[in-house]
Amino acid sequence: MTNVVDKVNQATTTQNVVFQTLATASGKLIGVVTLNVEKALNALDLDMVRAMTAQLNLWKKDPLIACIVLDGSGEKAFCAGGDVRALYHASIATKGQVTEEAKVFFEEEYRLDYLLHTFGKPVLVWGDGIVMGGGLGLMAGASHRVVTETSRIAMPEVTIGLYPDVGGSYFLNRMQGKMGLFLGLTAYQLNAADACYVGLADHYLNRDDKELMFDAMATLDWSDTPALNHQRLDSMINELSNQVDIPKGESVLADSQDNIDRLMAGSLEDIVMRMSTLASEDAWLMKARDTFLAGSPISWHLVNIQSQLGTKLSLAECFKWELTASVNVCAHGDFCEGVRALLIDKDRQPQWRFKDVNSVPTAVLEQILTSPWGEAHPFSQPS
Repeated sequence: MTNVVDKVNQATTTQNVVFQTLATASGKLIGVVTLNVEKALNALDLDMVRAMTAQLNLWKKDPLIACIVLDGSGEKAFCAGGDVRALYHASIATKGQVTEEAKVFFEEEYRLDYLLHTFGKPVLVWGDGIVMGGGLGLMAGASHRVVTETSRIAMPEVTIGLYPDVGGSYFLNRMQGKMGLFLGLTAYQLNAADACYVGLADHYLNRDDKELMFDAMATLDWSDTPALNHQRLDSMINELSNQVDIPKGESVLADSQDNIDRLMAGSLEDIVMRMSTLASEDAWLMKARDTFLAGSPISWHLVNIQSQLGTKLSLAECFKWELTASVNVCAHGDFCEGVRALLIDKDRQPQWRFKDVNSVPTAVLEQILTSPWGEAHPFSQPS
């Protein structure tokens, strides 16, 4: 992408995030945020969240900035999620207590996601490679989400004793039928066609089209009106997309919507029974089944409760619900054990607190869903 670098007016670097401004023919600037932790698949830590929030707030107010682009360094991932090791160590040190580390990280991560959702100016995410967990939270907040032939998108929190947060309560519940519940319970990895089908992506380009896209953005007639800039960016990407063979018909989810709705119907107990006895020749479905059955029973319940929120909650109310659940699940759920098994000891043999769906006490779920702040909840004022 040397042509983009040549046009950069300003570049500042924190340890793990690079901020640049790209000059355009119109005189406006494009703010480019590059997650710069390639070895960690660009996973977000608190310093990265804070740096991004500060820079985005500056660019939001800057009349010269017409558009924002979020990208990830390397070819493997846009962002694989949040770096949860610090949360694990803090929670282990004070077992059974909600930690300040969890409160701070989740609140600031969700405020960053909320900022992207409500940014006003166009925000484009280049969703190439792995986009999971916290990375999907960033992508879901963007106005223009571009996926490629290498995109692999998932909410794998059930495997670490969490649940699909970072706005999942909002965007999963707006998908077709029981699709959001299925994705939350199974950690299924979506390809580009799947992402376009369920509404997590807006545009498809090939990985090699990235430089072409930046060149086109640099020549776009950016204006002082955000709504007009949204339209012009949309038209430009659509024009590029028309030159690409979009993988229509390759969405497994689109072809399987009816079957997924049947699998996810009824009570959580019904779903567990159905998935436990599922036999299929489709390798992707059997993998989804196995991931689900290996997940945390507490997480199953949280994903199911989350799906019942429906579409009645506002975006801010969804983040408020999630902030409560997330800080509490670190203290009272399976989060620590899930992180230990997957990321710390890496034995992939989590010993969940409860062995099956029926053994999870209602009192545990109530504890996880009770705000530790009382009425002074941070997301009562989201911005």
